[in-house]
Amino acid sequence: MKFLRRIVFLFRGKGILYIVRIIIARIERFLIAKGILKKRIKKYSFFKSQFTGKNGIEIGGLSPIFGATGYLPIYPLVNKLDGCNFSSTTLWEGNIQDGESYNFFKKKYGTQYISEATDLHFIPDEKYDFVISSNCLEHIANPLKALEDWKRVLKKDGLLLLLVPNKKYFFDHKRPIVTFSHLFEDYQKGVGENDLTHLDEILMLHDLEMDKHSGTFEQFKTRSLKNFENRTLHHHVFDGKVLEEIYNYLDFEILLTDENKNHLILGRKKNSNGH
Repeated sequence: MKFLRRIVFLFRGKGILYIVRIIIARIERFLIAKGILKKRIKKYSFFKSQFTGKNGIEIGGLSPIFGATGYLPIYPLVNKLDGCNFSSTTLWEGNIQDGESYNFFKKKYGTQYISEATDLHFIPDEKYDFVISSNCLEHIANPLKALEDWKRVLKKDGLLLLLVPNKKYFFDHKRPIVTFSHLFEDYQKGVGENDLTHLDEILMLHDLEMDKHSGTFEQFKTRSLKNFENRTLHHHVFDGKVLEEIYNYLDFEILLTDENKNHLILGRKKNSNGH
């Protein structure tokens, strides 16, 4: 009875739409608590306004974060999404084929490209409305080189959305956060994707207890030495601050940041020439 009296009170004061929103919110909390529905980003309505009906490219392969029940469900919103991955065989996606095979949502397909994240030369300037990438940037030895090319394929006012692991929740938690000056130095040196500069640090500080798939230390070391083939290493560890420094350097307007199990940053390409 107390709940019904509250509903009547709210109906008189706020109207039926307010009550519907409360009911939907309670149902969502219940489904999340039961594990039926995953937690969704709070400002999802803003992302809907930015991505609905747009065309873009995803670097690094499909991510459940962007799926219909993920933390940030972008796949159901967009018109078309192409994909780019470094190899036709990866540990995360198995075998993939180039061509119209990027099945990002239900019966919706985009073009699958097989190429380094640092080299999108085959894509014309200002082709896409957005570029998205989840848990990929940390696997790239020269992030600024990659991001420079990602910016190139964006239209004016195009969106760049990045998610990278929050080290508090991952096997990188003992490692230091990379500095922007280090990333810029790598960019100036033209560091390639075969770089193993950080291998000693990784072997010393990688928490194998939180990364059971890596096996023993010797197995992890053997796999890491073959990183150019498998791309399993996290070259750098990021936080929100260094991501903002990167966006400022690239001349992106930062629209939104979020911290959960991942650091998230969304920015808009400015109309200036930039870098």
